[in-house]
Amino acid sequence: MKTILDTDSDFFCDIDAPCFRDLTKEETELIRKSRTQVLFRKGENLTKQGAFSSYVLFVINGLALQYIEGTGTKNFNLRIIKQGEFIGLSAVFNENIFTYSTVAITGCQVYLIERDAVARLVKKNGSFGFSLMKRYCIQNANLYTTITNLTTRQMNGRMAQTLIYLDGFRKEFPEIFTLLTRRELADFAAISMESAVKLLKVFEHEGIIELHDKDIIVRKHDTLADISRKG
Repeated sequence: MKTILDTDSDFFCDIDAPCFRDLTKEETELIRKSRTQVLFRKGENLTKQGAFSSYVLFVINGLALQYIEGTGTKNFNLRIIKQGEFIGLSAVFNENIFTYSTVAITGCQVYLIERDAVARLVKKNGSFGFSLMKRYCIQNANLYTTITNLTTRQMNGRMAQTLIYLDGFRKEFPEIFTLLTRRELADFAAISMESAVKLLKVFEHEGIIELHDKDIIVRKHDTLADISRKG
């Protein structure tokens, strides 16, 4: 992790993301004074499950993986986080600890914004507060969908849904599958790595996907979707 100073060439001096455009000049200045810009290198944790949260993170660029830590080495991957998204909004609305871990799967430049400053703006600026609440609710709704998928689908259905989800990032991030290990793919589907590898081979044999080292090319989207629904 590296703090990026105002004098560094890759420092972002402007706060121009859409979510900040409802702020007044004074409110924007409060964010500027309450932020620290940080570079997380690939493999570094942005948040750690159970750790005290004194800030909210805003991703300027890069990709991160959000996951729940289980017992031993078992994790469950929740989602991919990309540019323009917040991490740790629960620190503002609910908990003062991180309820999940987040790891950079590419280099990530992030604003660390003091949670008290964000809370003040939520109370003061209704439009900004509504925007954050909407994001928070969307994240929760996605979690419910994920839980439903896990509890109602067999292994092949969960792996099919994982491939559909990740393939949705390919247009913007063509390298998405190469950024993840087979273990991480398995952790999205809540299955063992061995089962994940076997299912990928089955899907390849049936012509649904192509495997090129770590990369995965989806050839039959409709078939995957059908397996996801029925699996």
